[in-house]
This record gives sequence, structure tokens and C-alpha cells, in this order.
Amino acid sequence: MPTDIEISRAATLLPIADVAAKIGLGADATEPYGRDKAKFDPAVLPPRDPGKLILVTAINPTPAGEGKTTTSVGLADALNRIGRKTVLALREPSLGPCFGTKGGATGGGHAQVAPMVDINLHFTGDFHAITSAHNLLAAMIDNHVYWGNALDIDVRRVTWRRVLDMNDRALRAITQSLGGVANGFPRESGFDITVASEVMAVLCLASDAADLEERLGRIIVAETRDRRPVTARDLKADGAMAVLLAQAIKPNLVQTLEGNPALLHGGPFANIAHGCNSVIATRAALALGDYVVTEAGFGADLGAEKFFDIKCRQAGLTPAAAVIVATVRALKMNGGVAKADLAREDVAAVQRGGVNLARHIENVRQFGVPVLVAINHFGTDSEAEIDAVRAIAAAHDTQALLCRHWADGGAGAVDLAEAVVARIERGGGDFRPLYADDLPLLEKMRTIATRIYRADDVAATPAVVAQLARWEAAGFGHLPVCMAKTQYSFSADPALLGAPVGHVVPIREVRLAAGAGFVVAICGDLMTMPGLPRVPAAEAIRFGADGKIEGLF
Repeated sequence: MPTDIEISRAATLLPIADVAAKIGLGADATEPYGRDKAKFDPAVLPPRDPGKLILVTAINPTPAGEGKTTTSVGLADALNRIGRKTVLALREPSLGPCFGTKGGATGGGHAQVAPMVDINLHFTGDFHAITSAHNLLAAMIDNHVYWGNALDIDVRRVTWRRVLDMNDRALRAITQSLGGVANGFPRESGFDITVASEVMAVLCLASDAADLEERLGRIIVAETRDRRPVTARDLKADGAMAVLLAQAIKPNLVQTLEGNPALLHGGPFANIAHGCNSVIATRAALALGDYVVTEAGFGADLGAEKFFDIKCRQAGLTPAAAVIVATVRALKMNGGVAKADLAREDVAAVQRGGVNLARHIENVRQFGVPVLVAINHFGTDSEAEIDAVRAIAAAHDTQALLCRHWADGGAGAVDLAEAVVARIERGGGDFRPLYADDLPLLEKMRTIATRIYRADDVAATPAVVAQLARWEAAGFGHLPVCMAKTQYSFSADPALLGAPVGHVVPIREVRLAAGAGFVVAICGDLMTMPGLPRVPAAEAIRFGADGKIEGLF
């Protein structure tokens, strides 16, 4: 059986100008990046009624795999097959997972975006630009303190850490500026991964270049000795940061293996950030297509909740439908089956693990969004197991569609596409965020924990409670919250699979992202700089004898 990279390499791609022409982008509107990639300026798009927005989300991830991106690609290809002009709007991959555990993020099998290797590696350089803009601000903080500290920055209260787009646990906590007077004032700091950067969030939530610079200027990086906030604008860093992002703010145009248009732009993780592609790319896709398929990272408890409560709230988006991706294998793992035993039929385990799928269906419905289930097919699935998933969906008043897009491309997801269109045309959705803007910050966190995670409560330290109160007094109480939590469980404990109840979500730290426009709550043991696994994917990535890259997946 060919690998994903072999399938991608064997595909014949259209010239990127032809892909652009499919959605009305002429040669004067696109900026080619080689043969198979391009950027474009959304400002050139003529006004039109926006298309219908479809969110693809999933059950909680397991080592068995769910295939959210693969299903997004398959659904977009299938919608185009049935005559619905559809544009795909996805995130860009981070280098960290590519060389770590998860692998790339271009889909799989015959449901991929291409060129797979380019996209999974440096692509058009957006992440490097974000990393540079973020670290320029860090350098300007230290430089300001070094040259007299006119703003009276308290070096003990500098909150702006540096970033790197690679997993590296050794950089989580560092002591910087050692080596004497010439190197500045020593202090403790650390690194996050680039996808957790507030600059990434700002780029993904900005509406245009002017809004990008305005948001960059609002970023709070430190406090003075009398506890006044210090912003990037105070340091006069916002203009230079915006200049570094001048190309990165433009969406990237690529194609699926079936030649359909895909906009890839931005890439925050959903476990440590808000998990959605850029507002600019989504709005552009809505202006270019009658249907838009997008995704939000990890399970619906993280990505979908943040898509609804942060992205849709800030951008004024109204999703028409949501698709929850599930696999028989992942449901069996939630039902207690070890990974080595997943090939054996076990209907009872599917039914036990089905509580995870049922919880996600119930949760998405809380937002007033119609929901369907996509069963991402694996060759080891039995008919009885597939019927069990259909029964779980039916018991929760929705439909589960079997999809074979990995093997058959868009043709394997036509049933899902037709069901999605029918559900949208039937109407009846009434989208609403989970909580009101004026709810106190801690109550917003408690609302998510109790209504989405089904926890009994949150546990915040006195220091966290006091910090939230200071931010509310400073005028930030209206912001939504971004829960940074393990992706593997509804709880903060990654070992609690299924649909746990009665747990408490510990909030150990909060961070204000004033430029992005949300407050981050870091829960449990989650790290904002991942580490590499015992056997990182990097060990298998190399040039083959033919000079082509091998090992990416």
C-alpha cells in the first residue's frame, strides 16, 4: 500500500493559476510561490453574499487516529464533485509535530492538500515571519531595559517569552542574559512553541493589515514597578512587527489532489491556543465559494468550542453545520481496547467508547449548530462496528455517514457531502456562543468546564483569582477565554478517556492576550513548549537514494 507521501508525489497537480481561476482569482490577484503555491491579497476580492460555513471537528484524539484534516479535504472534494462550488480553509502545519509525534497536517491517502512536502516543511515562510516578529519584540524589551529602562519595566514581571517552531523541552525554562554587564540584566524566562505565540493568534484573528498592527500594539509584555501594563506600542515595536508580517498576512492558495482550491493560513494549536485558521482566509473563502469547509484543532471540546466562542464571536461568523469525525478504532480505544488489539472486532467496546462521541454531539448542539457524524473508514472496521456507530448517532438524533475518502478521494465522501447540503438547506440552526461577554472571567472558565468538560468545578489558586480580578478592573473582563488543556480527555487528566464526569479542572496559570483578545487559562500539567517523544519522527526523515525526501507523514 503506498504511503501518503508516495500518493501525493504521484499526483499530477494543476498549475496554481488554473486553481486560482476556478474561484475567480486572475493572474493579477495572485503572487506565485514556485509552481504549486501562491499568495493573494483578499482586498482584491469583489463583494458578494458569503457562502455557507461548515466546521469539521472530531472526538478526542487517540493514538488510533481520527483524520479530521483528511475528512475536511475529502468533504471539500466531494462537495465539488456534486456541483457545489467549495473552498477549503485550513491551518498550516507546524514543524514541531512534523519532526515529533503527530506528523504533518496535509491530510492522508487520496484526501490531501498538495504539495505535501512543501506545506509540511517551510511552506511560504509564514511561521518564520511570526517567530521573527515575536522574538523582535522580546529583543526590544531587553534592549529597552539595557539602555536605561525609561518605561520603568519591572524585570521580574516581564511576561513575554521567546518562541521557536520546534519541540524543545530544554527551553521551557531558561536563565537569560548571563555573561556580564554587556549582556544585559539576568532574569528567568523561557520559550513557547511558535503556534502558542500571541503574534500567531493576532495574525489569525485580525481582519486586515491595519487591524493586525493595531492588535500587535495592544500586546502586553510586562508591568512596571507600580504594576502598570507595558505594551508593544509603548516599546515602539508594533510597526516593525507588522512589517515583518507583511507577506505572512496574505492567505496561501494550494490545491487538493483533485485540483480543488484550498486556503492554508495560520496554525495555532487548539490545546495551547485557539486552534483555528485565520479569519482573513476564512472570510476570503466565504467570498470565493458557495460552501467553505474549515476545521478546528483536536476534539470538539477544544477546537470547536474555541472556534465558536472566540473566532466566530470576534469575526461575526455564523457556521451553517458541523461534522464530527469519529473512527471505529478510536471509539474502541475509548472503550478500553489496547492499540495492539484494535484490529479485532469488538462491538461492545465501540458502544462503551461511544459515550465520547455522544458527549461531543451534545456539546456542539449547545451552540445551536446542526451536527452530523463522519465515520472515517479503516480497513479493519467490521459492518457490525460501523452499525454501532450509526446507532450511537441515531440515538442522539443525528446521522453517521461512512466515508472512504482516504482510499477513494472525494468519491468516498459523496454521501457525507449530500447529507451536509441537505441538512444546511433544511435550516433550523440558531448559532450562539456558550457564554455572554459580561460574565466574569472565572465564570466563563467555569461555564466551559461544567458545560463542555462536564466537570463539577474549576480549581483556581488565589494568585489566579487575584490576577483575573486585576484584569477585570483594567477593562479586560469582556474578553472570551482560551482553555489550554490536554487534548486527550474531557478532563485535565489525559488518562481519563470516554466521557468522565465529577472531575475538577485545575487552573494553574492565566495569561492575558490583549492583542489577540482573549485570556488563556493553563490547566493541569499542560506545557506550552512540547517535548520530543522517545523516538521522534525526525529519526526517519531523510533524503532517499533518488534525492527525494522520505519519512514525512
